[in-house]
Amino acid sequence: MFTGSITALITPFRGGAVDEKAFQDLVQWQIDEGTHAVVPCGTTGESPVLSHEEHNRVIELCIEVAKEKIPVITGTGSNSTEEAIALTQHAAKAGADAALVVTPYYNKPSQAGMIAHFTAIADAVELPIIIYNIPPRSVVDMSVETMAKLAEHPNIVGVKDATGDLARPLASRIEIGREFCLLSGDDDTAVAFLAQGGFGCISVSSNVAPRLNAELHDAWRNERYDDVWRLRDILQPLNQALFCEPNPAPVKFACSLIGKCLPDTRPPMVPLTTPAMAKVEEAMRGAGLLD
Repeated sequence: MFTGSITALITPFRGGAVDEKAFQDLVQWQIDEGTHAVVPCGTTGESPVLSHEEHNRVIELCIEVAKEKIPVITGTGSNSTEEAIALTQHAAKAGADAALVVTPYYNKPSQAGMIAHFTAIADAVELPIIIYNIPPRSVVDMSVETMAKLAEHPNIVGVKDATGDLARPLASRIEIGREFCLLSGDDDTAVAFLAQGGFGCISVSSNVAPRLNAELHDAWRNERYDDVWRLRDILQPLNQALFCEPNPAPVKFACSLIGKCLPDTRPPMVPLTTPAMAKVEEAMRGAGLLD
């Protein structure tokens, strides 16, 4: 079971290419700071603008550092079932602990289409698969009933829920059972998601505040609720600031402020505006991440 603070890793760039050293240094820092698992090549990792070769290389770089230290849940989704299978097979061969597979975007498949898509991927690999349900980006919303049907497959073990619907994890837990791994995809509702039966959060803010996020989840697990509320309140302004403009531009800028990488993104992402930079910097200072 995957639990706790799980970082949706950025992909640093330098001179237009993947900055491999900065990326591996970031992964090691996450481990040192107590992060419970990492996700390379998710949305925050700008997977839509990585070539297949870059995508596979980033996964390999992550596994090199994190293998047998913390779990690596690799982003391998695509709106093409064939492409998603190929990416997931590579992740399995590279030694990933699980794959995070997004619902097919742009195609707008039916619930039956989503069942066909995820079943084909799960049949093609011996690797735990976590469904990534994010209607704001993919347009489609997988129903609880569809997810319950897919959960019957032994390789489909959980969901990253970015619906923003806090009734959803409780409904999923009741419909599917306690063993299905429910992970929040939203930092700002992570604690509420835990209270509704969740196991952890795939986090953007833990790129820059890994220790605070890990401590929050450790406090929850150990029933130290006063610490949970305190850490939640420290992190909330940062969580909101990191989405003041499209992700991952704000979190990359935040990482640049603490020397982890350049703030570079790839088109169609663009650099932050000056007001957004000020907002992110203020939130970083408020969380105690900058002097």
